[in-house]
Amino acid sequence: MDYDLAPPVAAALHAAISRSDTGYAPASAELGRAYAGFASRRWGWEVDPLGVTSVTDVGVGVIEVLRQRLRPGDVIAISPPVYPPFFDWAPEASARLLSVPLTGGCLDLAALERAFATHPAAYILSNPHNPVGRVHTFDELAALVRLARLYGVLLISDEIHAPLVLPGAVFTPLLSVPGAASVAVAVVSASKAFNLAGLKCAAIVTGSPRMASLVARMPAEVHERTGHLGVLASIAAFTAGDSWLDALLGTLAARRAQLADLLATRMPHVRWNPPEATYLAWLDCSAWGPDEVPAARFLQEGRVAVEPGTRFGAAGAGFVRLNFATSPEILDEAVSRMAAVPGL
Repeated sequence: MDYDLAPPVAAALHAAISRSDTGYAPASAELGRAYAGFASRRWGWEVDPLGVTSVTDVGVGVIEVLRQRLRPGDVIAISPPVYPPFFDWAPEASARLLSVPLTGGCLDLAALERAFATHPAAYILSNPHNPVGRVHTFDELAALVRLARLYGVLLISDEIHAPLVLPGAVFTPLLSVPGAASVAVAVVSASKAFNLAGLKCAAIVTGSPRMASLVARMPAEVHERTGHLGVLASIAAFTAGDSWLDALLGTLAARRAQLADLLATRMPHVRWNPPEATYLAWLDCSAWGPDEVPAARFLQEGRVAVEPGTRFGAAGAGFVRLNFATSPEILDEAVSRMAAVPGL
């Protein structure tokens, strides 16, 4: 995002630098306590701090959980269009990939049941869903948990965008759904909401002895490679960043509304569903024909960089993903340039 760090995060980092505290991250329960407090305040979800285990980033957390559960050649299911690394995590864990696409931007529960009946080893959920910005409902997640318990499928919920649920939507942590703790883990981070991705800190959250034992089998190095400054920044974000985050969500809601107006007036052929979460817009440009590559033309002719939809799976053909976490002026300029691309 094009926004400054939250003051409590900047202060924590400045303090660490001033005392030359740039070594390894010590083993500490403070991150778990900080996240538990954040989850309780934001979502009413009571997390056991001892069930929070630090890892380098969300991708590492997902892959290491998979490695503890999978045998070579096992199947992992995902629901594209989805965050591009989801497609890479399966082969990195020596697994095969099964795609169960979204339908109308929502989980296709009937298709997921058919897929789960083939007994994949795991299903990786994007919650909220990136790139479509969907906040899955409690009932949808409860149905997903029922299927996972029925067919013995491990659920791994990527909840990195959870703090970025925008006004008008309500986030449900997967592990807060009854029955989920026995079949699921969540992987969380302050990195997206607080602009901390380069500091390398995320966490695996468990809610049952069964899932905790899965995490406990990981090599110690998985946790020890977490970035020390990332831990300090994440603790500051989770403990003292609420007011900054609330202001950010208001700003993102305003940019979302601005983008809606800009698209309606300047690019009326673009279809989209304003996201319920994230700072990312999933724009359907398929009205321009199947042979168009809108992302490439926006970059080459409009000098606007967007993510091509095909990076998110075949279902993303004709789409682009636009980051609207910027100033009103830059967003206005970006849409103006996109609208001026000849023939689009």
